[in-house]
Amino acid sequence: MNASEHGHPPAAVAWSVWGLAALLYLIGFYQRVAPAVMTDRLMQEFAIGASELGNLSAFYFYSYVAMQIPTGILADRWGPRRLLTAGAAVAAIGTAIFACSPDFWWASAGRLLIGASVAVAFVSMLKLATHWFAARQFALASGMALTFGVVGGVIAGVPLRMLIETWGWRPVMGVSAAVTGLLSLAIWLRVRDDPRDLAHASHAPAASAGGQHGSILRGMAEVLSYRNIWILLIAPIGVAGAVLTFAGLWGVPYLRQVHGLETRSAAAITSLLLIAWAIGGPLLGTLSERLGRRRPLYVWTTAAALAGWLLIIFAPLPLWLLIVALLFTGLFSGNLIIGFAFAKESVPTRLVGTAAGICNMGPLLGGMLLQPAVGWLLDRHWRGATAAGARLYDAGAYQAAFSLMAACIVVSLCLLPFARETGGRQTG
Repeated sequence: MNASEHGHPPAAVAWSVWGLAALLYLIGFYQRVAPAVMTDRLMQEFAIGASELGNLSAFYFYSYVAMQIPTGILADRWGPRRLLTAGAAVAAIGTAIFACSPDFWWASAGRLLIGASVAVAFVSMLKLATHWFAARQFALASGMALTFGVVGGVIAGVPLRMLIETWGWRPVMGVSAAVTGLLSLAIWLRVRDDPRDLAHASHAPAASAGGQHGSILRGMAEVLSYRNIWILLIAPIGVAGAVLTFAGLWGVPYLRQVHGLETRSAAAITSLLLIAWAIGGPLLGTLSERLGRRRPLYVWTTAAALAGWLLIIFAPLPLWLLIVALLFTGLFSGNLIIGFAFAKESVPTRLVGTAAGICNMGPLLGGMLLQPAVGWLLDRHWRGATAAGARLYDAGAYQAAFSLMAACIVVSLCLLPFARETGGRQTG
């Protein structure tokens, strides 16, 4: 149908509205993995070890996870535009606090604010996609969301490290705060909750158009009454959590200290893992759409991701083969996109935002739990070596710490066969 005041919005309009929300998600992902290329600087600056560094990075996840349920409810009740605008503004403030932090606790407070504020991005993107895109494009939009996020992660790799080496991490974070503030203004001026606000027809089903909702607690209880929601919340803790833990914090020091790489090269390799993750998301999401089934592909790709991590952790791989294994693992770890579509179809349309908020907690719970846990295990196996005030860990320490990631994926693999297949059709 040609776009008009009686038709659906032109693709350029729909993608531009959705794209501004995606830019906040990009910034959020950039902030999520930025500590990976400044581990040495942060350890030196605040005189901390791996356990404290893991917690500093994880403060982002603590507030991000806590915000997922209220964000989903607010997206359903109040709309994404106000959430995204406020989220970008608070993220700018949190980034400025982090940039100016005089000690570990102020830095943690900045990370806490950043995580809480950018938490609105992903759920708002899914909500916007329901209104601005046809149902058949939802999995594509979800996959593109991951792509935007990973672009942010790649920016937080070699480019960020080069900027930090030139200007220092504090000025670079200060500029990041200013850019995020400008995005807040752009979102307010451009984003609309529904195409009807711009005289176009909405893709949202009629059942969701009236904006009628029951009580918040009743909506949450109803979403959590679906078995699939529990399974799809827990499953990404291992699969996505391993990627966020390796690429988001511990991969760069691992490649530097075990494989002898310089920081830029190590950051480039962890960025390759994120790029493969970004490619795998839309590919696997589209494949699940064509198959018309979610569960089998989710199970087999989780098994493939587990096999990849077992090779990386336990096999004595040369560097080139390690890179291949990371690409393989990242590609199949993109299966969390299947989970988002799976969760959307597992509840009635009026509960999609709440379900998305709950299930989006899974990947972030993975980062929240695994980043500090891996740091704690590294400190438990530390042999006392240091360099320029930062602790050094040997191959055995990393192997013991990374084993926890593999164990979590085993749990995911055991749970997924119990999910109820939706056949690509919306419940209710």
